[in-house]
Amino acid sequence: MSYAFSESQRRAITESSGAALVLAGPGSGKTSVITGRIRYLLEHCSVPASNILVITFTKAAANEMRLRFQASMEGRRLPVQFGTFHAVFFSILKHAYHYRSDQIISQEFKYAFLKEILSSFHLREDEEQELLENLLSEISMVKNEQLDLAHYYAKCCGSSQFRQIYEAYDRKLRENRLIDFDDMLTLTYELLSQRPDHLHVWQEKFRYILVDEVQDMNRLQYEILRLLAAPQNELFLVGDDDQSIYQFRGARPELMRCFVRDYADAKQLYLEENYRCGSEIVKASQHLISYNHDRFEKKIRAARETAGRVQVCEYPSPLKENKDIIEMIRGRTAAGVPYEDMAVLFRTNRQSGYLLELMMEAGIPFYAKERVPLLYDHWIAKDVICYLKLASGSRERGLFLQIMNRPVRYLSRDVLDEPIVDLDSWEAVYEEQPWIARRIEQLAEDLQVMSHMGPFAAMNYVRKGMGYEEFVVDFAREHGQPEQELLDVLDELQQSAVGFQSLALWQAHVTEYRERMQAELKKQSASHEGVRILTLHGAKGLEFDTVFLPQLLEGQLPYKKAVLDADIEEERRLFYVGMTRAKEMLVITHAQTMYQKDATASRFLMELKNPSAVALSDVVLR
Repeated sequence: MSYAFSESQRRAITESSGAALVLAGPGSGKTSVITGRIRYLLEHCSVPASNILVITFTKAAANEMRLRFQASMEGRRLPVQFGTFHAVFFSILKHAYHYRSDQIISQEFKYAFLKEILSSFHLREDEEQELLENLLSEISMVKNEQLDLAHYYAKCCGSSQFRQIYEAYDRKLRENRLIDFDDMLTLTYELLSQRPDHLHVWQEKFRYILVDEVQDMNRLQYEILRLLAAPQNELFLVGDDDQSIYQFRGARPELMRCFVRDYADAKQLYLEENYRCGSEIVKASQHLISYNHDRFEKKIRAARETAGRVQVCEYPSPLKENKDIIEMIRGRTAAGVPYEDMAVLFRTNRQSGYLLELMMEAGIPFYAKERVPLLYDHWIAKDVICYLKLASGSRERGLFLQIMNRPVRYLSRDVLDEPIVDLDSWEAVYEEQPWIARRIEQLAEDLQVMSHMGPFAAMNYVRKGMGYEEFVVDFAREHGQPEQELLDVLDELQQSAVGFQSLALWQAHVTEYRERMQAELKKQSASHEGVRILTLHGAKGLEFDTVFLPQLLEGQLPYKKAVLDADIEEERRLFYVGMTRAKEMLVITHAQTMYQKDATASRFLMELKNPSAVALSDVVLR
């Protein structure tokens, strides 16, 4: 072949026949290898283009692969099929069952169906939204893993409740002759495993199958692939188990090892040159991922001449950490790096709020590709803000309705029928129930005490003195949510009040922040300019000159939910993905405190600082 490929790329491309697993490290040119492999099959193996199927995980990736292939063919249009797993499987279902695209349930209707099912639960809108997202994720996992619903232990709510919701949702789909994306997999597997005639048609059609990002496959996708590829077993799988970060979607990197066992004659090939990162970044990232045990061993090396730079910074406070990140962004801009070629990557999108607030104040443009959940829009923040408004003198009915039973006081909503609440009149209504009247009297006394406090102290009084924190813990347990996540919202909210002397000043800040953030997000949607603000999951497949990885703390990365060894290994893979997005400069930061409490540096940072690690460019206390 006359194309400019490295020796390892050429070896992968020219494997003549049979099953092959290509282990492709970060920045190793795997897309070029896949398109090169297609050309090799067409030009050197005389494979008809219509017999080649290329599968990847997103529509955008499939389109990019198609365009790259067409460009390599100098504009010649050939009927090689590119698609996502879902698109390919839906075409099989259309052929068998005559499904139409309008029978695929939209996300909007999915939410509507579940909201209707949840109507009997009498949840507040903000509680319902969080439960909906968790339910959709668990329903998807049950379908994709083909789990026995009768023995499934639900995480988002009680198991019996989950079974009831799952069955009602499934029944609703059937009644309306609709399928969701997960049904595409389950129905395709049932069809191909039970109807040899249909299976034979597609085996003849797709005699050569190439799969990108194979580490993101779930069990059902893998089993369907095995059915389609038989008996020729011309499966060409490309991926990197070290970059498998979608376990919550059902991804199973161990399937790559299953593949080697299931196809004893499968060839294992390695793309070990990293064309993206400087050598110091490659060395540091390789040292980090070597702490994972359940993986294929690789020897990734930098193909670029530049060393790059890895800098680790420790700060006394999150304020200093975030302000220094802003100064480093300014420094990189002065050095000629565009804002758009810099990224700040977080474990969760909720972590970005404080930095974005400071970036707005500093006039640094940013673009948040994913939804940024505003702290002050969380239901817990709304509750606390209601208390602070009441403490400031407001007596609006809506404020009392929101917090009157948070914590539970056994107060009736029906009693409050005037737009402005008179506490004495409200108390008088319960004259014959003095134990309830006393609760209203206590609420009035609490609001009076808070009126003389600053916002930080007032929030602490709501949490501890009024029992709101205990209410939040009970709520988390009742709804199957991790209580620490909700307590973190309280901590973050209280942290935001530090430095404000009065409730009025803090509330004015909250209002201004909301308005500025909404305006900034609106501007972003039009321009897409500025420093990229992403989660580590959202950064997968991207690359930047400069990458910042802040808040490298225990509980943040690895995330607090990661308990088992397998979970810790996935969190380490997330960190590895973040590190390998950087081409020239990687900055890893953490503070000694979080929410006014001592914080512990991430174990991953300790691994990087291990004496046996490569020398980092800079490990400094700022």
